[in-house]
Amino acid sequence: MSVQGSPVPEIVSLGCRLNIAESETIRAMVSGRDMIVVNSCAVTNEAVKSTRAAIRRARRARPDAELVVTGCAVQVDPASFAAMPEVDRVIGNAEKLLPAAWAGTDAVRVSDIMAVRDTAPHLSASFSEHARAFVEVQNGCDHRCTFCIIPYGRGNSRSVPAGGVVDRIAALVDQGYREVVLTGVDLTSYGPDLPGSPTLGALVERILTHTRVERLRLSSLDSVEIDDRLFALLTQEQRLLPHVHLSFQAGDDMILKRMKRRHSRAQAVAIVQRLKAARPDIAIGADLIAGFPTEDDVMAANTLALIDDCDIVHAHIFPFSPRDGTPAARMPQVPHAIIRERAAALRARAAERRAAWLRSQIGTRQSLLVERPGDRGHAGNFAEIRLASPLPIGQIGAVTITDATDTHLIGTPE
Repeated sequence: MSVQGSPVPEIVSLGCRLNIAESETIRAMVSGRDMIVVNSCAVTNEAVKSTRAAIRRARRARPDAELVVTGCAVQVDPASFAAMPEVDRVIGNAEKLLPAAWAGTDAVRVSDIMAVRDTAPHLSASFSEHARAFVEVQNGCDHRCTFCIIPYGRGNSRSVPAGGVVDRIAALVDQGYREVVLTGVDLTSYGPDLPGSPTLGALVERILTHTRVERLRLSSLDSVEIDDRLFALLTQEQRLLPHVHLSFQAGDDMILKRMKRRHSRAQAVAIVQRLKAARPDIAIGADLIAGFPTEDDVMAANTLALIDDCDIVHAHIFPFSPRDGTPAARMPQVPHAIIRERAAALRARAAERRAAWLRSQIGTRQSLLVERPGDRGHAGNFAEIRLASPLPIGQIGAVTITDATDTHLIGTPE
């Protein structure tokens, strides 16, 4: 594809918000080239299959473009992607943020991710022009949950110095961005590798003190690492939005233990009760896995009940998918048909909870950031709002909620 004769690279980004941020950095580095970049995901076997399917589609659509694959799936298994006939080059996770990697011609450029000790403070990407931006503050993970391959794709935990983060956010605000989302692989592990061992709470405080960002949002948090400082910010600071996404994964203590998670079911319920007692309008999101190895009907029921017990209104449901090289892949597996049934039950219960929550918002007054042309964006609690009359993209305005569907709110600008 080209615009007035100049090639336009195509970036296909799969997986997490961090990938989205990195894809925008890559886009700037390959500007003007006839290239397709597939930024892959390895979180599940299905994600890897989706990556391969995206590669094949991209090659069919643009047979003459250079096709480069990068991201976690490549980092974990570079040889298999290099062997695909559609692929011209593969670039690892450490290299994909280096201009020299994109200027080179190596068919395979993938180094040992575990040897990487830094991350890039310049990373940011917008969901929509001058509305919302993602900024990477942390990468990698030091934990080894038994189901997770991501540490082998991202490496060990490493943090961006606070000064670089503050400078980047200040620049984004000057460019017109109204909301910033802090992203990372294990966001709440921010800081121990930096001088003075700052915490995520300390970073958030510094951002709020030294920038004019109007809305600050955090990506997924590990509930066990929400310390008193971060808790106080989440519940008292109005510029830190009332939306918390928690990496719960399960609601049964035995499954949590076999996952090698660091919290119990009671601790999950307790942190949500504390958050909502201190800030009643806070909305809870969570990741939940259906059909983890050895899960029986009682264990599955405990996870299903967690949706109500923790008032989860933004649920991400994942059917368990064994990843080669992880301990969970060697555990006794739940039959696929049962996994599908349990995932469907979780999704149905989560949809009921979300629909009831959305209906409860009718009549309330919400602050909306318009992220898409004319008529839609998100409230602070991350409910999607569609407007009865349009507003300019990037505008923040007060909206009265007049109606709700099962998936979004409908509002009238004040």
